[in-house]
Amino acid sequence: MRLLILVLMLVPSMAMAQDWAVAALDASPRHHEWVAIESQDRPLHLFVAYPETAEPAPVFLVIHENRGLTDSVRLFADQVAEAGYVAVAIDLLSSSDPALSRTSDYADSDAARSGLYELDPAGVTMDLNAAQAYAAGLPASDGTLFVAGFCWGGSQTFRYATSAEGVAAFMVFYGSPPAEGFENISAPVYGFYGENDARINQTIEPVSATMAELGKTYHPVIYPGAGHAFMRRGDDPSTAKDDPNLFARNASWERLKMLVTLSNR
Repeated sequence: MRLLILVLMLVPSMAMAQDWAVAALDASPRHHEWVAIESQDRPLHLFVAYPETAEPAPVFLVIHENRGLTDSVRLFADQVAEAGYVAVAIDLLSSSDPALSRTSDYADSDAARSGLYELDPAGVTMDLNAAQAYAAGLPASDGTLFVAGFCWGGSQTFRYATSAEGVAAFMVFYGSPPAEGFENISAPVYGFYGENDARINQTIEPVSATMAELGKTYHPVIYPGAGHAFMRRGDDPSTAKDDPNLFARNASWERLKMLVTLSNR
């Protein structure tokens, strides 16, 4: 019984740690750094990953999923740098409590998720604006900025598209659309969805119709057999080589890089 209790106590921290992502980050040759900027009168923590290049590069603003800035999201930032771009991953749980400086300070991923859903949407937008300003001012930037987010972060990416300026494109990974504001979108929105994700996918058709009516660019792609969170699931080394989530993850990366190339023409 004591062993069972110990295992149950360890499960949340194991899920939070994502050891496979930590190992990949530790093995990466690319430069990573934590940066604290000011937003809403408190520190906003950013995880920044740089590509190995001597030339200025496009920058990605990365918005995490509903468990906060996890190790797997930081690994995505490193993979953005591996592809040749600068990544600025935002920890939107920064200083949400005097005792909780960032996501890693939460007891487990469930606690982080609870904290995230208490955030004020207007405050999230202010943090995104601050992070965008920081990203735009990086000496390593070539002046091109993209925003990408997953799950809850995908929803925030789509919502941010209704107010943000100076963004080349928004890449929404299995996130729901905003309730309003589509008329204010000034850059293309590209959707990445798994076939087995009915809750999110039911929004695609009506959003496509609304965006088309407004003359806005919205291109959704649905990957066969993949489910929700396929970017994280495809990265997990325990995922089978023939798993549709791994295929969707790899196909999404190729599409992402193609979209950056097209935007820079």
